[in-house]
Amino acid sequence: MLWERDEVLGTAAAAGEAARAGNGRWMRVTGAVPGMGRTALLDEVVRRQTADGMRVEHARGAPEEAAFPYGLVRRLFTEDIGGVPFATPTGHGEQWLYHRLVTRLARLATERPVLLAVDDLHHADEPSRHWIGYLARRIAELPVLLVTTTCAGYTDLPVFPADTGTSVELRPLSAPAVVRIARAAGLSAQETTTCVEAGAGNPALVRALVADLRDGPFPRSSLAPVRSRYRETINGWIRGLPDPRSRHACLALAVAAEGGTAPGLTDRVTGLCPTRPAPGPPSMGRRLGALLRHPLAREAVLAAAEPEELAALHTRVAQVLAEEGAPATAVAARLLYVDRPGEAWMVRSLEEAADEALRAGRPAESAGYLRHALRGPLAPDRRAGLAMRLGALELPGNVTAGIRWLHTGLELHTDLRERASAASALSAGLVAGRDPDAALRILRQVGRAADDELVHVLQALGALVSSHEAEAWRDAVSALRALAPVAPPTVEPLVCGLITEYEAGAGLCSAAEAVARVERRLGAPVDQRLRTAWLGSAATLLQWADRLEEARALAARCLPSSPVPPDLTDMGLQCLLSVRAEAALWAGEFGRVIDENVAWVELSAGQGVRLPHLAAMVALARSEIGARAEAWEAVAVAGPSGADTSWEWNELGYARARLHEADGDWRSALEGYLACGAGQSARDFVSPIATPWRSGAALALVRLGRREEARELAEEELRHARSWGTGRTIGRALRVHAAALGGRLALESLTEAAELLGSAPAPVELVETLVDLGRARLDAGNGRKGRDTLREAHAVALRLAAQKSGARRLLDLTEEALRRGGARKTNDGQALTAAERRVADLAAAGHTNARISSSLCLTRRTVEMHLTNAYRKLRIARRTQLVAVLAREAGPVSE
Repeated sequence: MLWERDEVLGTAAAAGEAARAGNGRWMRVTGAVPGMGRTALLDEVVRRQTADGMRVEHARGAPEEAAFPYGLVRRLFTEDIGGVPFATPTGHGEQWLYHRLVTRLARLATERPVLLAVDDLHHADEPSRHWIGYLARRIAELPVLLVTTTCAGYTDLPVFPADTGTSVELRPLSAPAVVRIARAAGLSAQETTTCVEAGAGNPALVRALVADLRDGPFPRSSLAPVRSRYRETINGWIRGLPDPRSRHACLALAVAAEGGTAPGLTDRVTGLCPTRPAPGPPSMGRRLGALLRHPLAREAVLAAAEPEELAALHTRVAQVLAEEGAPATAVAARLLYVDRPGEAWMVRSLEEAADEALRAGRPAESAGYLRHALRGPLAPDRRAGLAMRLGALELPGNVTAGIRWLHTGLELHTDLRERASAASALSAGLVAGRDPDAALRILRQVGRAADDELVHVLQALGALVSSHEAEAWRDAVSALRALAPVAPPTVEPLVCGLITEYEAGAGLCSAAEAVARVERRLGAPVDQRLRTAWLGSAATLLQWADRLEEARALAARCLPSSPVPPDLTDMGLQCLLSVRAEAALWAGEFGRVIDENVAWVELSAGQGVRLPHLAAMVALARSEIGARAEAWEAVAVAGPSGADTSWEWNELGYARARLHEADGDWRSALEGYLACGAGQSARDFVSPIATPWRSGAALALVRLGRREEARELAEEELRHARSWGTGRTIGRALRVHAAALGGRLALESLTEAAELLGSAPAPVELVETLVDLGRARLDAGNGRKGRDTLREAHAVALRLAAQKSGARRLLDLTEEALRRGGARKTNDGQALTAAERRVADLAAAGHTNARISSSLCLTRRTVEMHLTNAYRKLRIARRTQLVAVLAREAGPVSE
């Protein structure tokens, strides 16, 4: 069935009627590109004119026979016409031949009107084309209809007289027509859209797409074993082009159309060809422009190309893009088709593209550009630098590959200072890959050839590496104590920071002393190679000292902004990642902990780095929001610690114990806390500033009925906490001490704990302590004060819940305590009057006071009074908190 060709067939019918009446006519049918249905239309004209009594002489031009004179004429006349030479006559001989052929045709037409149907006239031999033109100029008085088909873009076709015929161009099928074809074939809506877009109204392509999609999913690659009629159709067009230059122009058009870059690039496609294009087919190539906007069509055209052709074309496109200032990623995307980027501008473009992709948060793409740049000819130092950059990008997702590239960079560097920097990066990568022993060997090896200053730098870095291994850490601290008096001023801050970290963990200094040491050195000049390591150490100490905002500010100063990932070949950044995560957890920002760190946990599931501390933070944050199963997944992904004695695995062990506690599995929790304690003790870490395992173990012992053992652990914990001196550690230890004491003796400890935690940035610990204090007061017979305390705990939990992801565990804890204590919740709206509730609802929906006043016909003063009362009753301080409070429960109001 011919779709949307009735008008053309009507024109052919009128011409046929005129020819049968003795008024000869010609008709030329053209198509912008192959596949427009010229042959199908000609066949239909032949069928209809045959039915109307015309004699048909049918022939088709073939490019394989274009060199044989009069080949088409011989095929056109089925009867022997004799005397047609096999060479082109000249002068009078040609005129005599042309006249004789027309006379022969006229004699045939006297018997019955004749239809001469010539398909693909543009492929016919030149003498035959000239004779067709001669005939058209003499057809007026012959009962002959001449119908020819040609492909648009050919300029050497015969000129026909306008008064005896017409030319028609087959237009693409309309979208509604294609939709009807696709639906008639039973295709889905998505498949129909593909037919409309990738078919571009070309009947041959639409038919091919319908057949492909009817057979199953469309093959997405030229290497796919499934047959694609669509691809075969386009490949056939490209292979059928007689001139290699024309074929090249079509390929160049497809290459230029990829990526959607550089508007107007396709208009300059001839400039991308190695030689001047042929006069005809490139015009057809340009007409493919609309079709080639679809990736399926481009893929089909490019499937007909040889790899060398594509490489040459993409190189030329890349050059044009680079000259016009296109984004480096657009240039580099073309260079990826070049096997070896052999010119300097190519490598430079790939490097710039790697930077662009990384700034956009696409490290895998950035790594691809660097990997390709390394295939080019590079000087050793340049290759070393690129290898180091690639290693840093590969490391998070593939530890083995990353470390190999870092090793390559170290081996290629010849300058001693460059080797030291490379050794630092490699050692950080090895630490992230859980191999601190190898990291220390690398640093020592490079340090043997270093001068005194560089030796001190490497020694300080080695001490930072040693913090991941218990025995090595002790030795490193001893070496640092010896180094401290003679360390260069630019190295001394990190030396002091690491010694202070050890002393803080060992209970040898207070928080005030640690902060004083940090503050004295924060403005001091530090060796650039140690800057992030020093700030990581300083941030750790500030966090332990409850100076969370200052610690987070240091992390924000060094860590890149999203979406750029931090460089894990920098040990200081590894430390600052941990500080940022734990500070957010301590501040009750559970959603932030998850958002910023879950990607690192997911990397651990494959071949990427394992960062146990971040896994622990994500697990604890998920537990706080009520996602218990996902919390266990986070710790499971990190895997078992094995023989690893890093502080990070102690953190992960502590998190596992906390999850057992949340599950009510007190025996497993106790085992986990004691194992964490053993790991910390091996590092001389006795303080509760990081992993308060004694507190956890004491609570487990209380639940297991072993109160005496719990009291010993709690008293030891409290002693170390008071030695450190921050509100968080003391308050937390006092709460556990109260649990171990029990009864009325617990009230004094809980009261002191609540006072300390109330002024500390410790909302989680404050809620837990207030709940315990409220229950203790209720048990002591002080119901009113106990319930007030529980409501206070609930208000703090609500503030945390107003943040992203909420604080489900704490809300559940406080609401259960309120129920058991017989207190009415303050967030369910029951204490609000109807007027207060209406005003609060509108405020929560984002309405201003003026708009609420207008909507409810109240004065501004009345609106403000209702809001003030609502804030007081709901125990909140800000308008933004109304959403969480009112949405959580929509209880009745009191009149």
